[in-house]
Amino acid sequence: MITLTTDFGLKGPYVGEMKVAMLRVNLDARIVDVTHAVTRHSIIEGSFVMEQVVKYSPEGTVHVGVIDPGVGTERRAVIIEGDQWLVVPDNGLATLPLKHVNPRRAWAIDFERISRFTGWRISSTFHGRDVFGPAGALIERGVSPEEFAEEIPLDSLIRLDVEPRKEGESWLLKVIYIDDFGNVILNLENYGRPEAVELPDFGLSIPYLDAYGYVKPGELLALPGSHDYLEIAVNQGSAAERLGLKVGDEVRVKLIGGD
Repeated sequence: MITLTTDFGLKGPYVGEMKVAMLRVNLDARIVDVTHAVTRHSIIEGSFVMEQVVKYSPEGTVHVGVIDPGVGTERRAVIIEGDQWLVVPDNGLATLPLKHVNPRRAWAIDFERISRFTGWRISSTFHGRDVFGPAGALIERGVSPEEFAEEIPLDSLIRLDVEPRKEGESWLLKVIYIDDFGNVILNLENYGRPEAVELPDFGLSIPYLDAYGYVKPGELLALPGSHDYLEIAVNQGSAAERLGLKVGDEVRVKLIGGD
């Protein structure tokens, strides 16, 4: 199975081109579209999306991610082997899914060698079709990365700065995702169960509850969410709009009470 996560959108031919290029080198490929609506160029958002799919995918799944503002530059196109595979630009996109795949080896794709499998030249602006998609399809077919890539050290991979920072009694957190409901997902896991969450920069203290419906429509709350990260939400509203937040913003948080 191959999963696809991109910021291509659905208006143009890009997703279709990528998928038929994959089928050209592996006609039996099973392709699952995760999303092609990652916010354009948002590497941190794409990393979060890929992480969630990786957590529930079977061993051996190949995850192809293309959020690639550096396409055509000297940034590497990489393959990471673990319990599952990641095929991504080396720009930090692999950061969050790497936590779940038990990575063992990594390769940088050789463009000249992979073009021999596809039979066409590689565009400088569409590596999803010409590099990442075919590489993922070849791996799913059982072709060794050594046929079209050079091994590189795992510790040479670029990683995003998404570690939460403790400052006194507060956390300095980063918005890593905002869903279509406007729920704000922050980069804090394994934080216990507080009674409330303070947002000092907004002058707010909000209850920590298990579900949106435990507050009245339009009211703020914090909750564990479905992805194991701390989430700020508004029942039947948008916390992102209420607080004026976007992906990548920093938020100061204080956990009150609980364990």
